[in-house]
Amino acid sequence: MPPIPEKSTGIDLGLFTIPQSLLLQVGTTSLLMLVLAQKAANQTLEAIGQASEEVFRSDRLPILDFPQPEQSSK
Repeated sequence: MPPIPEKSTGIDLGLFTIPQSLLLQVGTTSLLMLVLAQKAANQTLEAIGQASEEVFRSDRLPILDFPQPEQSSK
């Protein structure tokens, strides 16, 4: 009976093999970094939105002088 060849548990690149555990660690780390970056981007965009609302608040706008209509005397 011929020997059973050992199954490769990673990517065989000829000179060396990248184990599946390393690929899993790299993939997990990159996904966690993306989640953290998304949270930071959401907080930044929310802060920018709140700051832009301050421009349109009534206490920040200049007071405009409106001409009073002339009243005719009867």
